[in-house]
Amino acid sequence: MVVAGIVLALAGCKVGPDYHRPAAPKATRYAPEALPDTTVSAPVQGGEAQRLVTSMGIPDQWWALFRSQPLNALIDDALKHNADIEAAHAALRVAQEMVHAQRSTYLPTVTAGVNPTRQDTPKDLASPLTSGKSLYSLITAQVSISYLPDVWGGNRRQVESLTATANAQRFQLEAAYLSLTSNLVNAAIGEASLRAQIDTTQRIIDLQTQVLDTLKRQYALGDVPETTVAAQVAALEQSRAALPPLQKQLAQQRDLLAALSGRTPDHALDATFTLDRLQLPTDLPVSLPAQLVEQRPDVRTAAEQLHAASADVGVAVANRLPNVQIDANFGRTSVKTRTLFAGGAGFWALRTNVTRPLFDGGALKHKQRAAEAAYQQAAAQYRGAVIAAAQEVADTLHAIQADAETLVAVERAERAAARSLAIARRQLAWGDLSASAVLTTELAWQQTALALVQARAARLTDTVALFQALGGGWWNRRTVTPSNDGKGVRVTKRLAQVPDGS
Repeated sequence: MVVAGIVLALAGCKVGPDYHRPAAPKATRYAPEALPDTTVSAPVQGGEAQRLVTSMGIPDQWWALFRSQPLNALIDDALKHNADIEAAHAALRVAQEMVHAQRSTYLPTVTAGVNPTRQDTPKDLASPLTSGKSLYSLITAQVSISYLPDVWGGNRRQVESLTATANAQRFQLEAAYLSLTSNLVNAAIGEASLRAQIDTTQRIIDLQTQVLDTLKRQYALGDVPETTVAAQVAALEQSRAALPPLQKQLAQQRDLLAALSGRTPDHALDATFTLDRLQLPTDLPVSLPAQLVEQRPDVRTAAEQLHAASADVGVAVANRLPNVQIDANFGRTSVKTRTLFAGGAGFWALRTNVTRPLFDGGALKHKQRAAEAAYQQAAAQYRGAVIAAAQEVADTLHAIQADAETLVAVERAERAAARSLAIARRQLAWGDLSASAVLTTELAWQQTALALVQARAARLTDTVALFQALGGGWWNRRTVTPSNDGKGVRVTKRLAQVPDGS
């Protein structure tokens, strides 16, 4: 009774620190000075001004803002077939089942058994039976109950730790979704950029071929030396040499799209992407740092890992304290089955066992210190994750502004270089300009034309980076997840909040 009273008195106790999530950052912006809320614009597709809207909601399918139906279809398909997503779902189920398994320690363990035996007692020993028979059968049926009261809350802390680990795995699943969708959009933009660079390079080759034809005619008339023709041939071959690497990158980009969508490279993808078919979103969200720590899957993962480390300290403390175990068993035994439930065949026993570590060479003490150090490590990693998240958003905002200005400058340079090249080609045909001057003008246009393609793609990539840096809107997303039997899919709503399970 004394032991039972102690157990009841301590039943609500949980040793170790109670977890409190670190406070959100108090910063209200991502730079010492306020950043412009609108970018500059350029008179070219993909050069539209973008408006940065503070605390704007992030769409559940943010990639739809690029207005590309092939991209939407590709992502929907990839979410159903990507191996990393499937593995992340399985890892989450593993973590959740471990929580359920640990929660079973709240209840007693009950086992039942039947033990029929045939035994022969030596003649020089007394028979345990009242009949005095030395050869007999004995049938025993019993139920055993074992219960370890959670006196110090060690089991509850263990459940708390495993629940936090499961929540961390949940956010790792969200990170896998965000990584997959971001990589797919970036791969589509990369393909579009490569197609545009290939087209531009092919136009350059065509123009250089026309210039070469002109120079050959002039050489035949004796108007230009052979060295001029040779220089143009060299320039043309250099441009032709730039084409195969671009074609190789395009093929590899298609392989990447196939792999991300969960297929081998031999699978033909229906979707193709060009810069003209991808629309630059004009309104972009900017979450405050306090919102950012709620939205970023990696920050939420770090917070749950910190929670788990806090609970592990409690587990380590509880392991150093006395434990109480209560065992009981009852049943019936008889030499005959028909008398097993007759009067006088029953038995029972109740035992209480109180133990505490006396000497273990300091193992439990050092394990507690290790758990406390692990908590400090997790706290530092959480702070690092918050700082890295804020840096990533800040870097992306700077890139959005800078790359918009770059596109304006490159577009002006390309227009000027194209006009200069057109004038130079006319003057060359009239004999008013040297071939070397045309080559110089042509090289300037070639560089600006390719730079314009890359600048347009950079603005699209910056937009993807911002949505990724802000967490991608996972808290609003309806997503397709594998069913438990592995033979189908189901649509579920992703919740903004995850219970802590403490």
